[in-house]
Amino acid sequence: MSSILVYVEHKDQKIKSTSVELLGQALRLTQDTGSDVSAVVLGSSVQNVVAEMANYGVKKVFVCDHEKLAQYHPTHYTKAFCSVLHQVSPTLVLATASAQGKDLFPSVTARKDCAMVSEGVEIKLDHGQINVKRPMYSGRCNAWARIRNGVCAIVTCRPNVFDRYESFQVTQPEVVQVAVEFDSLTEWVCKEHIAGKTDRPDLTESSVIVSAGRSIKDANNFSILEELANVLGAGVGASRAAVDAGYAPHSMQIGQTGKVVNPKLYIAFGISGAIQHLAGMRTSKVIVAINTDKEAPIFQHADYGIVGDMFEIAPMLTASVKKLLS
Repeated sequence: MSSILVYVEHKDQKIKSTSVELLGQALRLTQDTGSDVSAVVLGSSVQNVVAEMANYGVKKVFVCDHEKLAQYHPTHYTKAFCSVLHQVSPTLVLATASAQGKDLFPSVTARKDCAMVSEGVEIKLDHGQINVKRPMYSGRCNAWARIRNGVCAIVTCRPNVFDRYESFQVTQPEVVQVAVEFDSLTEWVCKEHIAGKTDRPDLTESSVIVSAGRSIKDANNFSILEELANVLGAGVGASRAAVDAGYAPHSMQIGQTGKVVNPKLYIAFGISGAIQHLAGMRTSKVIVAINTDKEAPIFQHADYGIVGDMFEIAPMLTASVKKLLS
């Protein structure tokens, strides 16, 4: 293993927790090989992000700092990342399987003739051989992909699949500024950037999620789940049925046609457990299901189940958690 390169995503000048997770996993993978871990930061005015990298034990930080990278632009970001790969030849590139990662790295892979595995949930190194486990068929089974030696492997990993790394060392990484020239032929301009209206963590990064199905009956009833979410520090999601009924926006949808999440704790209120929804959350570490139908398929996949009315159970859970925390 010659080196690992980690793509660092950031928001509001702060490194995302999913990227910190990958930095830790990269260091874990190189413990026995003595290989270096480097990072890539793309954006505009990213001095604070680069300074924060000193907390995560990397040897080098490759930086593309340009005004055209202020907002994610697939063509510009592809050009910038390829410019980095022109300077460094890593054996393995790690990135988050986020909306940005899913869009960016297939393009990079095609241009740099790399091998790519998406939605990785486990990585093993065997005498330089890279093996990646990924879910298939909506999570019904897993498959191992093996990257042949001598080929740069790009792996986008699902959030929250690796244990927290507790041994980060404070370092002074070498900062390498990477120049990039952008092609104006495919220019477009971002007229306005509208931030989300919620202060809750992104569902794909949340370690705890409470979610509801069509049984929520009304958009206003989500306030019951929000009270529980406030106590747990959780994200709030919804099934496709709840979204189709107009009770929640698509940004909250979890499932095969929504967001794929992987929290430590997933609490499903009034969700039957259709395969479409399971595809988006079945890899959660612990699943708690609350449903009035004791035959609901969700109970077959839940670690804990409660047969009851969500409107009675949710306030009880909220009160119990408050009591425990106090």
